[in-house]
Amino acid sequence: MLMRLCAIALVLLAVGLPVGAATAHDNEVDLLLVLAADVSRSVDAEKFKLQREGYATAITDPRVVKAMTQGSRRRIALCFVEWADDYEQSVIVSWSLIEGGEDAHRFARLIRTAPRVHSGRTSIGAGIDYALAQLGRAPFRSPRRVIDVSGDGTSNAERTVTLARDEALAQGVTINGLAILSAKPMSTNPRHTHPPGGLAAYYQANVIGGPNAFVVEAAGFDDFGRSLIGKLIKEIADAGGIDASPRVE
Repeated sequence: MLMRLCAIALVLLAVGLPVGAATAHDNEVDLLLVLAADVSRSVDAEKFKLQREGYATAITDPRVVKAMTQGSRRRIALCFVEWADDYEQSVIVSWSLIEGGEDAHRFARLIRTAPRVHSGRTSIGAGIDYALAQLGRAPFRSPRRVIDVSGDGTSNAERTVTLARDEALAQGVTINGLAILSAKPMSTNPRHTHPPGGLAAYYQANVIGGPNAFVVEAAGFDDFGRSLIGKLIKEIADAGGIDASPRVE
């Protein structure tokens, strides 16, 4: 038996495979990133379509693909979720390994074709909780874990957004934000989309946190995809440790 094991080891070495460690690092990636999109009732059908298309277009942008594949492991893992009310969250595209353009396009196709599931109130806190749970279930491992929250209004449901944020930060997760600005306040609740100081300031104070956390503004859903491209490049490529203070861009 010993002679047989030695012979197998010699064969493995001959073809360049590490003995006993062929899959030791197969689940390691440069970043675990959950994309968490607001699909509450303020996101009507037209805005929803623009948002989905914005995500799909941004993920396949050559500059974003380059950022996703230029780290030490040359790959990241993505998960796309949508959220609305306290009990309205769903995984739209489950954890996927992105190692090149083909993977990015496959992920984008799933985003474009998945049906809409939710349209309730706006529970950013529950959305963060759900995204954090997906990080815990990820089949991949990385020292960098990020939740990317996009939305067009303040939290107005039961789950307290700052508590959800703080619980995620306590687990070493960074939360970044993309605030989608609205041209006009909602007639039924103007402060929801236009809080005092602006939506980006609300996100900075209540949503984001962790090393190098930041908020990006999109001028509207028409501008969402363009804003998302720059945001994804930054959070994917950002190695952290330079400036840990939250900021608005």
